[in-house]
Amino acid sequence: MLVRATVATLAASGLAIAAPALTAPVEAARVVYGYAWADGTGHLRIVPKSPAKVTRQRHVLYKLAALSGAKEVRLGYTGAAYRRVTVACALKETEGQVATDADGLGRTPCKASDLTDSLGRGAVPARIEYQDGQAVKVSELLIADWPDPRSARGTIKRINDTTVLFATGGKKIKLGYTYSTSFHRTTARCRDGWLAGEPVNADRNGLGTKHCVSTDLSRALRTTRYPVLVKVDYTPGMDALNEVWEVYGDA
Repeated sequence: MLVRATVATLAASGLAIAAPALTAPVEAARVVYGYAWADGTGHLRIVPKSPAKVTRQRHVLYKLAALSGAKEVRLGYTGAAYRRVTVACALKETEGQVATDADGLGRTPCKASDLTDSLGRGAVPARIEYQDGQAVKVSELLIADWPDPRSARGTIKRINDTTVLFATGGKKIKLGYTYSTSFHRTTARCRDGWLAGEPVNADRNGLGTKHCVSTDLSRALRTTRYPVLVKVDYTPGMDALNEVWEVYGDA
């Protein structure tokens, strides 16, 4: 009765009663396995995969299988702990020495800048703990069986300077690329716009024969508004774009 009387008195006197402060709920930490790709400064993208452990020569490796209905996750990683399977952060390969824990996760402590370097070389197979859109811990994995590449014709459309959308056979696949991706042009110069000028470097099938690099691919795609015809070599599952052939006409 006393509480009700006090509330009534305050209301009658015109004094406001402060409501309790509301705070946004904190998202529970989540875990995702897959191939991480660079997606802008300080960000990565990863399509969730189903992990399975395989033991080989006393090391735990992983097989990453597709998950039905899995949706890509984009995460910031500038504050994340990064653990590598190499014995030193700057190494590109394991060079025969592996640093993993009992679960097959990388255990060499590295910095977010080292993750940036790794992503600059291509996809990073990883287990990622994340919360509220930010990666908390990124642990490299050793892959048991890398997916086999395949060739296909279709169209690509630029998403950014490291990602394209490849359409073939009625499906669309987001593919990442790096400095190691080769670009074969029909044009006279590597820095020309898409299909600019006469096809002086095209074979009898209309495929480009002039060897160029990934930065030339990025530059050429910036000149296009619509999807362009290509032949590609790519790695499904890992979603890596390995080679691109510019195609002249509808060959």
